[in-house]
Amino acid sequence: MENNELNFDSRVPLEDLKNTVAEIKEELSKVIVGQQNFMDLLIVSLLVDGHALIEGVPGIAKTITAKLFAKTLKTGFSRIQFTPDLMPSDILGTSVFNVQKSEFEFKKGPIFSNIVLIDEINRAPAKTQAALFETMEERQATIDGTTYPMAEPFMVLATQNPIEQEGTYALPEAQLDRFIFKIKVDYPSVEEEVLIVKGHHERKGAKPQDNVKAILTPKKMAEFKTNIHDVIVEEKIISYIAHIITNTRNHPHLYLGASPRASIATLSAAKAFAAISGRDFVIPEDVKKALVPVLNHRVILSPEREMEGMTTENVINMIMESVEIPR
Repeated sequence: MENNELNFDSRVPLEDLKNTVAEIKEELSKVIVGQQNFMDLLIVSLLVDGHALIEGVPGIAKTITAKLFAKTLKTGFSRIQFTPDLMPSDILGTSVFNVQKSEFEFKKGPIFSNIVLIDEINRAPAKTQAALFETMEERQATIDGTTYPMAEPFMVLATQNPIEQEGTYALPEAQLDRFIFKIKVDYPSVEEEVLIVKGHHERKGAKPQDNVKAILTPKKMAEFKTNIHDVIVEEKIISYIAHIITNTRNHPHLYLGASPRASIATLSAAKAFAAISGRDFVIPEDVKKALVPVLNHRVILSPEREMEGMTTENVINMIMESVEIPR
């Protein structure tokens, strides 16, 4: 009788999603040490149709994690290494003249895949980076007047070295805004470093990707995305998100605040965080988990605060603390 009153049957079915996420993380953990937050953010990006920007110094497994993550999905995968001489046609594809047919044929570039890993995105000049705008936002590419849709699922995982590194170009704000998350990857702890070296030694030359198997099919993925749309969000949670994002626009430490796209990204990510925890409703903690990766590439520090060594994360946390948590 009590169960009927609580109406458990009408809840969103999330057990399968929760178990699948745990399986994906288990597969990745065969090779990747630690980085639980990184894995969560990659999974959430995928489930909400987002793209992820991964930033960190060379050698901390950004590329291998992205590559192995793609391997846990039963979808197409392509990798593009960005270089200063890369042209837009090298990414999108080009029209080639077919002598037999006496007509031009479009040969698709590597962007036409499901999971696209762009390595060192900030090594290429603005012209090449701009070629990604349409594909990332509208999931299509227009070449020679013809529009080609991207296959589903479609996700761009881009790695970049910190801007201070030599030979890099800062990504334009409009492009940064198209990434749902900017994931900052730090150095491992001493304990994690020991496990990394030990794991490499014990593999005895075997390739890391040989240990990882595919878990998630596109059909299942589409089902999970529908479940996430059905996650309940109360009015006060929406108000909480709106207040935080609005505060970024008039904060004295920030030169540029976040756009409404950031509010929508925060809501989508919070719903996915709730779903992968097996909950069919969003709580403030889900919003807090999403805020730093959603905002840290969308807000710009004022020059004075930057000179003082303050970071965007400091300011985002400051704003979070200043807005009353809904209960």
